[in-house]
Amino acid sequence: MGTEFLKIMDPEEVEEIISGLPFKTKIEKISIEEAHKRVIADDVYATINLPPFNRASMDGYALKAGDTFKATEEEPVSLKLLEVVGAGDVPEKGIEHGTCIEVSTGAPIPEGADGVVMVESTDKKNAGGNEEDNEILIYESVAMGQNIAAEGSDVKKGDLLLSNGTILTPNKIGVLSAMGLVEVPVFAKPKVAVISTGNEVIVPGQDLEYGKIYDINSRTISDAVKTCACTPIHSEIVKDDYDSLKNKINEFKDADIIITSGGTSAGAGDVLRMVMDDIGEVLVHGIAVKPGKPTLIGLIPEGSDKKVLFGLPGYPVAALMVFHIFVAKFLRRAASLNDKNSNIPKFKLNLSRRYRPARGRSHNVLVKIDGDTAVPILKDSGAITALAEADGFIKVPKNVEIIEKGSPVEVIPFDVNF
Repeated sequence: MGTEFLKIMDPEEVEEIISGLPFKTKIEKISIEEAHKRVIADDVYATINLPPFNRASMDGYALKAGDTFKATEEEPVSLKLLEVVGAGDVPEKGIEHGTCIEVSTGAPIPEGADGVVMVESTDKKNAGGNEEDNEILIYESVAMGQNIAAEGSDVKKGDLLLSNGTILTPNKIGVLSAMGLVEVPVFAKPKVAVISTGNEVIVPGQDLEYGKIYDINSRTISDAVKTCACTPIHSEIVKDDYDSLKNKINEFKDADIIITSGGTSAGAGDVLRMVMDDIGEVLVHGIAVKPGKPTLIGLIPEGSDKKVLFGLPGYPVAALMVFHIFVAKFLRRAASLNDKNSNIPKFKLNLSRRYRPARGRSHNVLVKIDGDTAVPILKDSGAITALAEADGFIKVPKNVEIIEKGSPVEVIPFDVNF
């Protein structure tokens, strides 16, 4: 049960391994009220026409268009008003030549009507004391079908509304609601166990003794997991010893994926590699990237399946950087997101100063955005203030020796939502 040395791989090789990692998708039905930002798990077809009846698209008067063909400002056409129909009402009368019915926007079009004149182009002439005695003066002609939303003109029954894999944003949920749906099939959110390790790490809120530090990674990694459409499962902090870590990993039978932070280096106090050698298979242990060199990726057998484990470095900056560069894409894929439906913005900015990256490794540099420039944050991966200042990071390939001031760079923001 000896600790093995890191076997450094290029980032491209690691990304290829991650692209082949296994995961399972599950489907569940949820209410429309819970559906915001969930990923739909089946094609949705229209069950009714929209609109479901011919309806007025303007406030005005439903009539026979032919009755208005000679109407002008100087010589208006006079029509008899039969009734008033509001949205949600059902017309009791039909239209014949020489008559009209007042309709509100959204109201059903009365039988016999084939046009609606806007109320702004009319005037009401009362011939008696009752509303039904009114005559309506029409000052402009109306074409057949004008200001009428015909049944099925928006959506016809059987039309494809939403495709499998669509993220349910408010406008798309509105379409489902228009169909009268109360439930929708979605992909279940993968459950991701987040385990922070270290003898020196304590929970925020406790007294900070000499030699101890507050846990940062549990919170930052859990929140990052949420941006990938996954559900984080917290654990208490685990000591850096073999039995504690092994037992904690084995506790998460319900988790689909496990992420640890700390315990990945080749030092005597770092035990994740030993645990994984005994309970699973190590695919990656060491990446030619700064920060994040000691990252570990492995598989844990579970019956006929295998569960993926990502072992992130303990330093908060390194842990979050490795998450965004290597882990996030896998989590989004496991959550049935893809490049098409994931909103992963990138910004083209100019570097604010000359920068010399580390040699022999890909370098991921924290930056803050200042107008149209990216300002490198020159602090090590243990400096938590670097995270507070950072808006994102830039990727620097290992063969680049110098980036000159003003060079265009691509900034990947930390605040990413699907």
